[in-house]
Order: sequence, then structure tokens, then C-alpha cells
Amino acid sequence: MNQFLIYSIAFIVALTLAAYFFQERFIFKPEKLSPDFKFKYDIPFNELFFDIAPGVSINGLHFYRPSPIGLVFYLHGNTRSIKGWAKYARDFYRYNYDVVLVDYRGFGKSTGKRSEREIIGDMQFVYESLKQNCREDRLIVYGRSIGSGLATRIAADNHPRYLILEAPYYNFQKVVERFLPFLPVRYVLRYKLRTDHWIGRVTCHTYILHGTRDWLIPFRHSVNLKKINPEKITLIPIRGGGHNNLTTFPEYYNFIRDILKE
Repeated sequence: MNQFLIYSIAFIVALTLAAYFFQERFIFKPEKLSPDFKFKYDIPFNELFFDIAPGVSINGLHFYRPSPIGLVFYLHGNTRSIKGWAKYARDFYRYNYDVVLVDYRGFGKSTGKRSEREIIGDMQFVYESLKQNCREDRLIVYGRSIGSGLATRIAADNHPRYLILEAPYYNFQKVVERFLPFLPVRYVLRYKLRTDHWIGRVTCHTYILHGTRDWLIPFRHSVNLKKINPEKITLIPIRGGGHNNLTTFPEYYNFIRDILKE
């Protein structure tokens, strides 16, 4: 065995170990907020705390209307906190919808150790809490990027009015394999997020909005998701849209308006 091959194997082994033990740092980029941080917005809102278990509290924001026609449960991407994501509440609030956003464990003021199973359990807990004050047939689940897989799982396990996915992945493993094709991602990755398994169990209609020039999660992910359940999935391409700029396209707002007004 020549020296180059030995070094190559050692490099791949080292990279595989690093990917396994430090993957949380690559997948999630949370913004942490102090417990006494005060949210400030110019539309009415309440701050929420969902006590999941000892030492685990999920922080959220509820933007409310006097007489809402429904509620949007918004599951955000892998960065920042609801402090920044809250600006997107206006996209739904303007059509007389309440909006609830929550932070995953380790984001914002939310506490607790993260894992795929725990995050899904947290989101289900929040969903069940929201059902106590909102009829399920008026509840819309919205998932963006990494939140799209979580939103799909929640919709699969419940019966919301609609599921809306923005820039979703076929499954999270496919996303990681694009960037680390030489690693045994299947065995290393602890976050599988099998949207492809869950979306077939979703009974409500699903709307997918995806930019055709998305470099992070290519448009074909959504094309392949639609093939799983074509009768119940409407795929809406945003021509020229990337991964983080769909809200700069008028078409995005037009489609959101049409979906919410149905």
C-alpha cells in the first residue's frame, strides 16, 4: 500500500469521524437569545413557552388577529432564531391569519438537547397545543428548508387543512451527499428527515414552492416529491428563484395569496 493511499484513507476516516461527532455544528446555525430578551414588533403578538419536559422549553411567538380565519404554524430553516424569522409572519397575517413560529431546541430561548426524534416530538406537542384553540381544518403547516421535513412529518401524523413547503428536500441525506459524496453519509448522518417516506401519508393537499435555481436544494428534489403523491401535491416553480430569495419574487406572494384565500 503506497503512502498516498494510506494518507487518503486516513483523511477520509478523519473526515468521517469529524462529520459524525460535529455534524450538529454544520447542520444547525442557531442564534441564541438571553432569557430576558424582549421581542418587539409593530403587529400584535404574544410570546409563548411550551414546557415539553424538565429542562426542555420551546419558545414561540403568536401573531394574532381579532377574528382570524385560520392559523399558520411556521417551521423555519436551520439558521438564526424566531427573532429574525418573525418578519415572514406578515406574508400570512395580511390575509387575516394568525401565525405561530417556534424555535427548535438550542435556538433562541428554546432549551434542551437536540435530536431528530426530539425535535419531531416537540413540534407535535406544539401542534396539539395549537389545536386546543384552532380547529384543525383551519390550521396550515408551513415548512421552509430544513423545516420542510419536520412540517411534512407533522402533516403526516395529523390532519391540517394544507401543508405548504418552501424549498424542501427529498430527504436530508440526499442534500448532504451532494456535498460529501465520498463519505458513508448513510451511516454517519444522524438526521435522516425522510420527507420522501412521510409525504405519502399526508392526507391534505400539499403546495410546494421551489426556486428553479436553488443551488443548495435543487429543484429536482421537489419534482421527485411530487411524483410520490401527484394527485395531492401542487408544485409551484419560482422561475429564477434561489434558496434564500423567493420572497423577492412577486410570484411568491401571488401564490401564497391564492393558497390562503382558497
